[in-house]
Amino acid sequence: MRQMATLSDETRLRLLRLLERQELGVAELCDILQMPQSTVSRHLKILSEDHWTVSRRAGTTNLYRMIPAELTDSAQELWKLAKEQTEGWATLQQDQIRLTERLRQRRAGVQSFFEGAAAEWGETRHKLYGSMFTHDAIQALIPAEYEIADLGCGIGDITARLARTVKHVYGIDNSPAMIEAAKQQTAAFSNVSILEGDLDGLPLEDGSVDAALVVLVLTYLPEIDGTLKEACRVLRAGGKLVILDLLQHDRDDFRRQLDQHHAGFGEAELISALEGAGFGGVVVTALPPEADATGPALVLASASKPV
Repeated sequence: MRQMATLSDETRLRLLRLLERQELGVAELCDILQMPQSTVSRHLKILSEDHWTVSRRAGTTNLYRMIPAELTDSAQELWKLAKEQTEGWATLQQDQIRLTERLRQRRAGVQSFFEGAAAEWGETRHKLYGSMFTHDAIQALIPAEYEIADLGCGIGDITARLARTVKHVYGIDNSPAMIEAAKQQTAAFSNVSILEGDLDGLPLEDGSVDAALVVLVLTYLPEIDGTLKEACRVLRAGGKLVILDLLQHDRDDFRRQLDQHHAGFGEAELISALEGAGFGGVVVTALPPEADATGPALVLASASKPV
């Protein structure tokens, strides 16, 4: 009987019709109903005590919502009857119009923020949150059961990042100094093996890894065909190879300064080399240089070992 008495009040009916549609705060409800805060708060207290509404804290604001499915069976019947009796009520129609406008203002406020911040959003996001979270989110897409080979692992920074996500990582390099640095970098991970070896004679069994990564390595090799064939050999059927390296450029001074054998690679050149090494599904994409990057543009290539 108490719940029936609660629904006998016009203001409380109006509140419930609004809160059934949208979670709202007191200030928003005051604006829509055009009532003072004391009145709205008093009626919300009654609705809450009679279990017609639920609320949650968001910062300094309480947000209210009515969830019909969570009402008792008798309350659901009462609410169904109340809605039928008030259908077409002009006051409720006015409330819904003001609610729609209020929600539009919400969206406009969020949109206005991003429009104003668009030009500086990248810098703002970097300043507020750093730059690693994007890589972490993308890396989390890699299946946790994967075993991955980081070919030409260098100091092991990429190896260490991969180790946080996957089952096992093999970091392989032919430089004793790099091997020592990679071992130190990955010392905290029990799922990392740092191996010394040439990339055209990898110290891995046939079909032993699910994916292989070659980052800024191929430009230093006199020839790349042997490395690509070895990568294909150690991959399991369906395994994927990802290459990130320099796009073909004409900066010979840059190539000599870094003691690189190749002035980058053209898209057609990479496609031909990967297909020649036994890969399929080759995709090559030139990447635009970052704003503060001083080196040549990069190229990203991916390919799969046939099943």
